[in-house]
Amino acid sequence: MSRYLQSSSLLATAVGLALLSAGPAWALYKVVAPDGRVTYTDRPPTDRPAATLKTNGTVVQATGLPFELQRVVSQYPVTFYSSSKCVPCDGARQMLQGRGIPYVEKTVDTSEDILSLQKLEGLQQVPILKVGSKQLVGFAPADWGAYLDAAGYPAKSALPTSYKQAPATPLVPPDLRAPVPEPLRLQADTPTNVSPAPNPTPPPPPGFRF
Repeated sequence: MSRYLQSSSLLATAVGLALLSAGPAWALYKVVAPDGRVTYTDRPPTDRPAATLKTNGTVVQATGLPFELQRVVSQYPVTFYSSSKCVPCDGARQMLQGRGIPYVEKTVDTSEDILSLQKLEGLQQVPILKVGSKQLVGFAPADWGAYLDAAGYPAKSALPTSYKQAPATPLVPPDLRAPVPEPLRLQADTPTNVSPAPNPTPPPPPGFRF
C-alpha cells in the first residue's frame, strides 16, 4: 500500500472516530415537548415547532438537503469569509459552488468587519474557510478539498436542483456598525503563504481534529 493510501486510511479512521463520538451533533432539530422534555432528532417533527441546531455559530440550513448531506452539514458547517476586492475569494467561491458545498458566506469589506474578523479568527486577511472548527487561511484548492473530504462532504454536488445558496451577508450588519478611528486594510491572502495542502502532498498528520 502506498504512503498516500496509508495516510488517507488513517485520516478517514480519525474522522470516523470523531463522528462516532459526536453524540447529539448528529441531530438536526431540538424538540421541546409540552411537558418540557427536550429531545434531539434528525427529522423535523410534524406536530410541533422545532429549533434548528447550530454548530460553532453557523446556522445549519438543512431544509431540502439529502439526509446524508444534512448530517455532515450539521456536524461540520462551512463558513466562508470573503471580500469584494479579493481575487482568490472568487476562485474559492467557484470551487465551493461547483462542488455543491452548502456554506454561509460573510463579507469583510468595512473597518468594522475587519475588527470583527480579528476578534473571531485572529486574522485580518481573506479568504478564510471554516470546516467545523478547522480554520483554513488562503485559497489552496487541494488543501480545502482534502478537509472537505475528511469531513464527509461528497466529492460531487449532491444538492437538489431546487437548492439555492444563501446570499453573502456582511460580517457586521450595517445597523450594528460603530465608528472606527482609523480605516483598516484587509489582506487578500493567496496559497503562497498557507501551510502545505494535507492532500495529496503531503498528507495531514494522523489523527488531526477539526
